[in-house]
Amino acid sequence: MDTKKFVQLFREILAPADTARVKAATATLKADFYPHPESLSLLLQILVSDESTSLRQLAATQARSLVSKHWKTLPEEQKPQIRQRLLQKILSEEQQLVRHGAARVITAIAKKDLSDGQWPDLFDTLVQAAGSRTIRHREVGTYILFTTIEAIGEDMSAKTPQLLELFAKTINDPQSAEVKINSMLALSRIAIVLDTDEDPASLNTIQELIPQMVGVLKEAIDAGDEDRTTQSFEVLQTLLGCDSSVLNKHFKDLVQFMTNVAADTDVDGDARTQALSYLMQCVRFRKLKIQGLRVGEQLTLKCLEIVTEMDDAGTDDEEITTGRSALALIDVLAESLPPSQVVVPLLHNLGAYVNSPDPDRRKAGIMALGTCVEGAPDFINTQLHEIFPLVLRLLEDREDKVRRAALDTIMRLAEDLAEDLGKEHAKLIPALVKHLDIAMRQASASDDERNLVTIKACCNAMDALVEGLDPEVIGKYLPELFPRMSRLFSHPHYPIKAAAIGALGAIAASSEEAFAPYFEQTMNSLSDYVRIKDSVEELDLRCTTCDAMGAMALAVGAKPFQKYVRPLMEATEEGLHLDHPKLRETSFLFWGNMAKVYQDEFKPFLEGVVKAIFESLESEESELEVELGEEAADLAGKEVTIGGKKVQVAAFSDDELVAASDIGDLDGMEDDDDDDSDWDDLQTVTAVAQEKEIAVEVVGDIVTHVTQPYVPYIEKTVEIVLPLTEHSYEGVRRAAIGTLYRLYSAVWGLQPEEIQKWKPGLPLQQKPTDEVVKLGEIITTSTLAIWGEEEDRATVTDLNRNLAATLNLTGPSLLSSPSTLTPVSQTLLALLSRKHPCQTDFSLSASSSPSPDDDPGLLESSEYDWLVIDTALDILISLAHVLGPSFAEFYKLVEKLLFRFASGSEAIERSTAVGVLAECIRSMDSAVTPFTGSMFRILMHRLDDEDPETKSNAVFAVGILIEKSQDEKEVGRYFNPVLAKLEGLLRMEGARLKDNAAGCAARMVGRWQDKVPLGAVMPALVGVLPLTEDFEENAPVWGCLVRLYSEGEPTILGLTLQLLPILEKVLGPPMAQLDDKTREQVVEMVKFIHSKQPQMVQKYAGLMGVVRG
Repeated sequence: MDTKKFVQLFREILAPADTARVKAATATLKADFYPHPESLSLLLQILVSDESTSLRQLAATQARSLVSKHWKTLPEEQKPQIRQRLLQKILSEEQQLVRHGAARVITAIAKKDLSDGQWPDLFDTLVQAAGSRTIRHREVGTYILFTTIEAIGEDMSAKTPQLLELFAKTINDPQSAEVKINSMLALSRIAIVLDTDEDPASLNTIQELIPQMVGVLKEAIDAGDEDRTTQSFEVLQTLLGCDSSVLNKHFKDLVQFMTNVAADTDVDGDARTQALSYLMQCVRFRKLKIQGLRVGEQLTLKCLEIVTEMDDAGTDDEEITTGRSALALIDVLAESLPPSQVVVPLLHNLGAYVNSPDPDRRKAGIMALGTCVEGAPDFINTQLHEIFPLVLRLLEDREDKVRRAALDTIMRLAEDLAEDLGKEHAKLIPALVKHLDIAMRQASASDDERNLVTIKACCNAMDALVEGLDPEVIGKYLPELFPRMSRLFSHPHYPIKAAAIGALGAIAASSEEAFAPYFEQTMNSLSDYVRIKDSVEELDLRCTTCDAMGAMALAVGAKPFQKYVRPLMEATEEGLHLDHPKLRETSFLFWGNMAKVYQDEFKPFLEGVVKAIFESLESEESELEVELGEEAADLAGKEVTIGGKKVQVAAFSDDELVAASDIGDLDGMEDDDDDDSDWDDLQTVTAVAQEKEIAVEVVGDIVTHVTQPYVPYIEKTVEIVLPLTEHSYEGVRRAAIGTLYRLYSAVWGLQPEEIQKWKPGLPLQQKPTDEVVKLGEIITTSTLAIWGEEEDRATVTDLNRNLAATLNLTGPSLLSSPSTLTPVSQTLLALLSRKHPCQTDFSLSASSSPSPDDDPGLLESSEYDWLVIDTALDILISLAHVLGPSFAEFYKLVEKLLFRFASGSEAIERSTAVGVLAECIRSMDSAVTPFTGSMFRILMHRLDDEDPETKSNAVFAVGILIEKSQDEKEVGRYFNPVLAKLEGLLRMEGARLKDNAAGCAARMVGRWQDKVPLGAVMPALVGVLPLTEDFEENAPVWGCLVRLYSEGEPTILGLTLQLLPILEKVLGPPMAQLDDKTREQVVEMVKFIHSKQPQMVQKYAGLMGVVRG
């Protein structure tokens, strides 16, 4: 090897402004020198002897990557001298970055040597250095120990006690902050590999050192040392991801410390933001622990105060600030903890903020309110009657920043509570229009940030709000809204154009046919925007326009949209090749909308659409590689676009040459012996995964709406989608599972009609086609295995929904395999017991995770936690539905769990559980008999429940139980007590109470007519008719009345005059009041009455129309 040329080329890499020379030198080194072992020797020589700091630093970087390739091939006689010189050099090196680079080289060599039984004295040398009286030696020794533990920690487990003893001293180093940080770093790596069950003594030592670690962080914060503050936070973040026992002993104190740091306005903003970030991770990883500590209220109120510090920056400003981080923590708290710990205290304290004379406090209050909506929409909905007036008031605040915050909160409320907030449209829409007009009038130029933000906020609020409005309602506002939105299409500010176009798309979708008069003009105005492509802003606008046009197609229907289909299909196909990830997603979504609108008529486009989507789904994310040289150093840690996909570049590969001026601290780099792993440092390709999520969802849309033409692609679809159920990104997993179940439902619908009419019970009475059976086995085998192990809460919730809906549609066919019911029952029991992996804290097993049995405070659930259980109960109802009487065996497994929910402290849990019991009774039919006594005992309590919904479900369940059970002794015991309660229930308003009480009364008459005092019950029953809330109960009620009439029962005959106007109403609109069978019975009843008393019936035109047929 030409040593002189090697050194010359290596020096050329540092050429300050000659990119061509740098690239040429880099290429030559990589091609002609680095493949040879001598290159490593030369790099090590430069590292230990060259006078240039930059060259030594660069040599360390390159040598480290070559150790894995060439160290073993170097002559053995040279190695002792190399090791000795490296240690001598690092102990005398004054530049920290060079020391750290050299330490990584030593670690890389040690990793090779120690596995081969060489360099046996290294450990003792490092321990001696770490305990030296010389500060530099201690810094070097602790740092190399850290990097070595990081690289081969598990192989050093035998030395853990000795290391812990050392670091217990060095973390309190009186002279060097670096030694303390190095000790923290090393301790965190020991904690990662520590077997806490097998080594309790070491666990105890680490636990006792947690306060010292926090002390190091506090010192760094007090000293204003940003680098060491960040390193200390990162260590504590690492410990949060270790076995929970590591932090449990001091977890409460740690949370309190972070809360104090976050709230202290004298602390540097970055440190406060990192403290808030740490608290977010605590809530995510230790949710049950946080809930058990009951610190949610304190955290919420501290965050609320921090939000008051937010400046009046534009809403598009994405800079991470303390105020924004506090809002993010409120969001996480609201999503993760019960409303009683977050939303309730926030609302209790909101008045002091929204009524404050300080506009920053008013702004903080309304922003915090908007932030927590997504996490607890159901609870917020119960308080909407109190929340809405103050939001409306702040919308008229004298300060712009408060009004803009109120606009943002309206948008957030509408996104999650569109239907309920939409009831206030008469107040909201005029207010939004007023503020939009003012801002449009005052916006003097395209850079008028204040008014531009208001215009965009008004459009966004309108976009979200209209989704909750009926077509006839939004249609009334179209003459006002359309001119304003269309005027903004030509606004010079691209985000304003996009906001207006998006809002009009939502308006079109909500107004449906009422949008037809505005359709042509809108399409003409927007036509140019579907082809623009000269800048990122233009491509963003193109996305919004295509999305809006898809919404308009759904609104106006196939025929009016027909002439635009082919040009837009061509434009969206072109969009796949414009290096804009969002535009690819937009294309897929547009195709999904076209499939919904045109259904089988979409067939001509199907081949090209399927090909493009399959290419997206089959794209290998690991193949998205880019050659980065030193001239692209500024891309490290940023997103780059490759082939239309965004790639997050974490760091350079080991083989990349990095300019010394761009080399930072290499603490975060990892050793890697795999020569082929140069691109393992390309981290999560988020944009590609998100594209796959959209693509697989659109496959579900297409297969649902274009089923018959899609048949040739079904086999390939299963082949491609099935592996995506195990994708690393939960969004892809959710979408893939949903699409597989939609695919099964679609294929089910292609069978002969007689097969689709399934009957409950196993074995199957009607077997599906072989193709459907095979598809069902494939889907259940894959998804049920995932179901039991999935840790993502939303994925489990979606799978629950999909399984329940598919069972309801296709019956017991999915359960026909003997191997299916067992995993279904096991996973359901885990979910209902709150012991499923998605319900436990990070790094805890179900058995070691806190449970309601240990802490009653954990009986409360966040809304999203309850949603997991709620959807699991939906599956239980579906199982009862498809198994029929044979469900009784399954019911035995879940009865205690259902009774626990039915006796819980939360009204939603009680009402849901009682409703589930009712459905189980109905499906089991007479098989419910063995459970009659236990069911009556729980249901009788719930008939007196303070919650109207629970009471209503209970009276419905009692009626079903009386009707179905064959246990005459138990039914007889509770018959009269139920009758006594019915009198009051029939007078209660709301929650379908009257309707369900009427159904219960009718069923009791049907079961034991002779035990019912008809003279008292029937007038009360007829007095609540016609039913107005729960039309399903019309079947038992009118079935009872028709039967009594046919029997000539005196009481009911005496009520004929009262019944006639009721009959006219119930036979009139809406037609959904009666099912076909009940309607026939009621019609016959009317004809019978007419035959006996025609003069009475003739007074009612509606009834006479029925008589005449």
